[in-house]
Amino acid sequence: MGSEPGMGWNWCVNLAKYCELHIITEGEFRDKIESVIPTIEHGSNMHFYYNPISDSVRKMCWNQGDWRFYLYYRDWQKKTADIARNICKKEKIDILHQLNMIGFREPGYLWKVSRETGIPFVWGPVDAKVSFPLSYANGASLPTKIFLWLKNTITICQLKYGTRMHEAVKTASLVLSASSNSVISFKKYFGIDSPLMNETGTYPIGYQKTDIDKKQSFDILWVGKTDFRKQLALAIRSVASAYHHDIKLHIVGGGDMREYMQIAESVGLADNCIVHGSINHDDVLELMRKSNLFLFTSVAEGTPHVVLEAIGCGLPVLCFHTCGQGDCVNEQVGIKIPLSNPHQSEKDFAEGIEYLYQHRDILAAMSQKCKERAEELSWDNKARQMVEYYNRIRLQ
Repeated sequence: MGSEPGMGWNWCVNLAKYCELHIITEGEFRDKIESVIPTIEHGSNMHFYYNPISDSVRKMCWNQGDWRFYLYYRDWQKKTADIARNICKKEKIDILHQLNMIGFREPGYLWKVSRETGIPFVWGPVDAKVSFPLSYANGASLPTKIFLWLKNTITICQLKYGTRMHEAVKTASLVLSASSNSVISFKKYFGIDSPLMNETGTYPIGYQKTDIDKKQSFDILWVGKTDFRKQLALAIRSVASAYHHDIKLHIVGGGDMREYMQIAESVGLADNCIVHGSINHDDVLELMRKSNLFLFTSVAEGTPHVVLEAIGCGLPVLCFHTCGQGDCVNEQVGIKIPLSNPHQSEKDFAEGIEYLYQHRDILAAMSQKCKERAEELSWDNKARQMVEYYNRIRLQ
């Protein structure tokens, strides 16, 4: 899985190679966790404690954008801190680590347990970017524009004045930033140096197929929900601006596609769009292995796991130079364009597509370099870096 569940699990299963972990989590995946632990080489180093919530609150959690969730999440964190206190009384704990979820708005209460026990506290990776780039709200509905403006305003207020966030940072021996944007925010609003560590990693899972040059089409893959921040309309217009008859745009993800297919029709790209809808994970990876280029047009993310999966499949990436994708994609495995405005971005993305379409040798070299980059971004490499931080803190 991607998102927070997959991120939290992969951190734990990789840290368990090097640490003994006492993990407090919600109960949704308890059956899956308990069935797989005996099959994992270092599963004996993972001790789980469950703090379950009701189905209604769980549904609220999955409904991203429902701000009521934070009220319940705060209560959950208070109960979690009580569980942590009891663990600390019974076990020898060297580090308290607030890992998940990555949003800065809810730092939990382990920092209080740290003050009570003297056990060092680590927070992160944390996503603390300042705002949604409102220039990309052109064409959005008025309620969407108001929502984005309001969220941006609240975000800045919370970064400046959020009492618990500032107490958590003050207590922490280490705060890790999930993106370069977050590094800047922690310096500006909290006055600390927060090392960059993107919150998700990759398992190198096989690279570009050798027969890709024999294909009759140039396949561009786009993956995401029809969420406004994913900017699918921009992707369609960009591909249309770089039109060649053999370019195919593969669109993967859930949501209502009618509006976007109307856009594709209006710019003459409808016949070149292949809409796959929601498909299983293995099929997405297979599309990645068969495609020439991964087009990722989102303007607001943490570190998108799908970008790391593309790199793991040897698929070069064309994306914005922002958020976690801006940190993970370097010039050896893709092209990044600056945030500006939709009109300029359409030109920039189209130029990137055209350049790589015309320079297949550079595209092939990027695909080969993905193997090295995937190793650098691998879960095991990140776990070892985290353990180095733990050890430095213990020796302080």
